[in-house]
Amino acid sequence: MTSNATEEVLLLRAEIAAAAARLIAQDGHDYNSAKRKAAKQILGDTQPPLNLLPDNAQIEAEVRIYQSLFHADTQPARLFRLRTLAVDIMDGLSAFQPYLTGAVLNGTAGPHDDIHLQLFADSAKEVEIFLLNRNLQIDISETPHFKGPRHGSVETVSFMWHKEGVHAALYELDDLRGAVKTRADGKLMRADIATVRALLVNSTHENQDPSIS
Repeated sequence: MTSNATEEVLLLRAEIAAAAARLIAQDGHDYNSAKRKAAKQILGDTQPPLNLLPDNAQIEAEVRIYQSLFHADTQPARLFRLRTLAVDIMDGLSAFQPYLTGAVLNGTAGPHDDIHLQLFADSAKEVEIFLLNRNLQIDISETPHFKGPRHGSVETVSFMWHKEGVHAALYELDDLRGAVKTRADGKLMRADIATVRALLVNSTHENQDPSIS
């Protein structure tokens, strides 16, 4: 591939990443659907080669840029609310080793984002009964396993908490051993309640008026 062709691929990939970020921030698309729709917007019906599609890390970086440009006055408060509720929920679900994932963890959560958790239990039914006994109306769906497609999908329970959506993917206890890995860029893929509490404390300090700190 010539240098001009390489540069064209990089530019197209960046354009797709920016378009995908807008779909995520504006309309609440998930990363995969946003990537596909953005590629179609830019390339039409042409099937793009895999090296033309941005990875999730590049799209996430564009979401951060979008939030800083267009939602800088509201996004930090929105993120703080969702992380506060996440701690509350995780505390109530402590028996199931809860971990926080997704946009609420990585800091890009906006008005369309929900709280995403991973729980670890002897059985999914145990979690469902626990939630039903607390008068929560749950919906059941499936989520891809974080270990990849070879492991199939896992049951996911969704419910409302203080008018916010919560989606908890239900894993077996043996899966817990693989739940503490970091991403390729070194960032956490999931965080326990102590880590989320620390994020809240840090964000509170960052938002303090320097004159009173």
